[in-house]
This record gives sequence, C-alpha cells and structure tokens, in this order.
Amino acid sequence: MKKLVMGILAHVDAGKTTLSEALLYTTGKIKKLGRVDDRNAYLDNYELERERGITIFSKQAVMKTDKTEFTLLDTPGHVDFSSETERTLQVLDYAVLVISARDGVQVHTETLWKLLSRYNVPTFVFINKMDLEDTDKAVIMKNIRKDLGEGFVDFSLEDDEFYENIALCDEMSMEKYMEEGTLSTEEISVLIKERKIFPCFFGSALRLFGVEEFIGGIEKYTEEPKAKDEFGAKVFKISRDNQGNRMTFMKITGGSLKVRSVVSYL
Repeated sequence: MKKLVMGILAHVDAGKTTLSEALLYTTGKIKKLGRVDDRNAYLDNYELERERGITIFSKQAVMKTDKTEFTLLDTPGHVDFSSETERTLQVLDYAVLVISARDGVQVHTETLWKLLSRYNVPTFVFINKMDLEDTDKAVIMKNIRKDLGEGFVDFSLEDDEFYENIALCDEMSMEKYMEEGTLSTEEISVLIKERKIFPCFFGSALRLFGVEEFIGGIEKYTEEPKAKDEFGAKVFKISRDNQGNRMTFMKITGGSLKVRSVVSYL
C-alpha cells in the first residue's frame, strides 16, 4: 500500500477544516461529520480552537483508501500561527492548498504559496465552496494564475484539452503530446512531483461535493517517496500529553530504530 504524508493549508475561512472532515468521513476514518460552527470538528480538539472556531496547532490523522494510506496533517490557517504551519511543511510529501471560490486568493494564500515553493512541496489545489452562487470555474482559474503564477491545470475533466493544458507547462511533455496525442499517468505524476503543474479540483467540502473525486485524483497522480536504508527522521512538532509527558512527532524517512538506540541530531 502506498503511504503518503499530506498537509492541508489555507487562508482562514477557506474551508480547510471542513475539507479535512470531509476527507476523513469519505475514507471512513470518522462516522459522523463534525462542523467548525458546532465546535465538534475531529481535528480541532483543543478547547480554545473550538471556542474560537480556528485551528491553532497542527494535528494529524491517518486515513486509508483501497490503495493508499494518508497521514493527514491539518495546519493553522490564521496568520498568527503561520510558524506552526511552516514547521509542518518540511515533512510533507504533498500539500493541499484550499482556496475559497468566493474569496479567491488572499494575502495569506500568497504567503502560503511562497512557503510551499521554498520547501519545494508538490501541491494539489481544492477550490472550495463551489455550491455558492456566481462561481465560475474559468474566471477562478484565470485569477489563480494571475495571483500565483502558471502551472495550474483544471483536473476535473480529463479530455483532449486537459492533456494539452498539461503539455503547455513543460517542453518535453509538449513534444510527447504532439507525437502521441496524450500523456501517461506516470508522466503527469512526475510533472506534479517536480512542481511543473498544480492539479486543481472543484467542489464543496461542506456538501461533500467533489471530495471523492479529489481523493481519487490524489491517489492516482501521486508517488510514494523512496525510503532510505539507514534510519532517519524529521521532527516537526513537540507537545505534551494529558499526563504532562513530552511527545515528539516525527516523520520516519527510512530504516528502523530499536529500543535504547543512540540517535545523533544533525
């Protein structure tokens, strides 16, 4: 089974926590959808988070599909807690950037995009709240490209125009497309991994519209990173449990660790 670490980022109120709930529900991790407004979201489990209706600390959950196990990292959307988000980026295999169809790219969205670029994180985009009135996919895509740059491709329809739009983002892919009239799943996955294209999906997390298709797209167009032979890990969070014991959260990048083994820090 393919294993991936995936983080969700967004400007506050774009629907990031709602999308996290939808992903966990759709994959069967939770049996009942929580709501930010109802203060019962699965990942916003600290009292202050539920009281203020925002994510303050990064948190994790494991969800599975038939072929992929995702470690989902939910990050704060408020600019005041952006340092918590940045610490998480170093351990991500892929990121999901949530953009509100109504509000579009905000100032903090641009900041998050720069951080994703700095840490070289392959990114999928979920345009949320498409159930609201006056939402036009073409206009939204145009504005995203204007504000964040090129490489954003609508993955909601896989037709001839879909492959052409991907090919336009890479010279070698264009040559392949001109010769064969299509591109393979593996070739598209490589372009995503190299941050030459950024797949865009549309839906409404609150209504579960487009969420299943989004999960399918991520599963189809992602690659599991190769593990190293020697033990390695990246620490991204330190906290304490209910008894006050210190807890260190890390991503294992390879190898294995035995009890009482000595680990050096670089």
